[in-house]
Amino acid sequence: MFAVDSGATATLLTGCSHCESICAVRVISRKALRKFADTHADAETPLDDWYRAAKRLRWTSLVDVRKTYPHADAVGEFTIFNIGGNKYRLATYIHYRTGKVYVRHVMTHEEYGREDWKKR
Repeated sequence: MFAVDSGATATLLTGCSHCESICAVRVISRKALRKFADTHADAETPLDDWYRAAKRLRWTSLVDVRKTYPHADAVGEFTIFNIGGNKYRLATYIHYRTGKVYVRHVMTHEEYGREDWKKR
């Protein structure tokens, strides 16, 4: 599990400063995305694109996630994103009430298929 807080907080532009605390989205951890991209260079841009979208948007349910990522799936407690043209998988835990998105696993399609990531 990756739980390093990268300090990446984004506030949605709502025009109201009083709702900043409920509109903030926090992605934990960008470090995990960068580490994966270090060994899978072609994943860097799609992971960065996902990160920028995730910190910009406020998802309140899987339905909201699918407005941006139609192929996102719920697998147990995880929300799975297809990354890089279905070559990679990003397993996240999204706490919709607090707006926190936890990066739990970044893996190749083959690693995802083995399903041992669910045990970690």
